[in-house]
Amino acid sequence: QVQLAESGGGSVQAGGSLTLSCVASGYMFGPHCMAWFRQFPGKEREFVAAIDFDGSALYIDSVKGRFAVSKDSGKNTLHLQMRNLQPEDTAMYYCAADPYRCVGIMRYTREPQYWGQGSQVTVSS
Repeated sequence: QVQLAESGGGSVQAGGSLTLSCVASGYMFGPHCMAWFRQFPGKEREFVAAIDFDGSALYIDSVKGRFAVSKDSGKNTLHLQMRNLQPEDTAMYYCAADPYRCVGIMRYTREPQYWGQGSQVTVSS
């Protein structure tokens, strides 16, 4: 069983930065993925970024060049550094983990097996 605990959300003005963190307890053997999703009010959760067990990263186009996903394997911690935040980035952000490679959850062919509780990010103009 894997449990995910997020931190680091908050409010920032447009152009500002925030970093989200997610500590994972438990361990997934073999290929696995850790990812970030976000959910806008009244919408389904959408994939934002992910990092595979081999360190390769995936991003949606709207955050490329502004967001950076990284993992500290020694501390079982996932980070999402967000720069140049815009009001349209305002959402609830969720950490997710899955015992398969990331391509499935990025393409929405697979639902992540584990989810964090969510962390609100609010960007004002």
